[in-house]
Amino acid sequence: MGGPRDDPRGRVAAHHRTGTGTARIGYPIGIRTLAVRAREQVTARMVRLTLAGPELAGFHSYQADDHVKIVFPDPDGTRRVPVGNAEQTLDWPHPLPPARKYTVRRHDPDAGELDLDFVLHPGGLASTWVQGVEPGEPVTVAGPPGAVAFPHHYDHYVLAVDATALPAAARWLDESPPEVSAQVVVEVDDPAEHEYPLARRAGVRVHRLVREGGRSSLAATVRALELPPGRTFLFAAGEAGDVKPLRRSGLDALVTGYWKRGVAGLDE
Repeated sequence: MGGPRDDPRGRVAAHHRTGTGTARIGYPIGIRTLAVRAREQVTARMVRLTLAGPELAGFHSYQADDHVKIVFPDPDGTRRVPVGNAEQTLDWPHPLPPARKYTVRRHDPDAGELDLDFVLHPGGLASTWVQGVEPGEPVTVAGPPGAVAFPHHYDHYVLAVDATALPAAARWLDESPPEVSAQVVVEVDDPAEHEYPLARRAGVRVHRLVREGGRSSLAATVRALELPPGRTFLFAAGEAGDVKPLRRSGLDALVTGYWKRGVAGLDE
């Protein structure tokens, strides 16, 4: 008998077409060793790695904010990686190895490539690593574990994100229906981060904010938006405290904290 992970692509696509609310859809979770194929400075504070390798075969990612974990070596250089099991999940070593989550910006199964974008910030484990990584170096990638899928048949969408969730918003714009109606609210710390490329769509308006004095205006800006008639879905992702007020927006929504000030490796 087939299990719930047998056809994740079909289940996500079906929810996009006719589903209601959000649906958690599991993927077979793999552990892969890939190699850095290319490194690109997307903005002054964002680096993109293109990863590739034969182990990318069978990789699953069908929702715009799917994420993987990069598993880093221990400080002494030891690589302790999880292993797959019969349940199509992973058994992790203890204590847990250092790891960080990253959104799948692009997966091209034909080219055998995976793009991940990294926000640069002082002292961060992954930020320090990505600034020194070279083409050809191995990278251990776990996941994605599955999708939190939301429908693609609403009349209008609002995407409220900070720099860490820009890859998810960008992928959603790339993959959403051609006639999509949406407002994208992007809040960053540095105006240069607004150089991050987003697809130009006829029915999409982008609102660009810069965080002033460490205070976020993301939630207030979303609440002040003039929404068109019909059903609106809200996707909000970024710093946990900044997006939390949007859980009470009154809209059908997916609101998720990607990181939290003062907390390394948030797992919400």
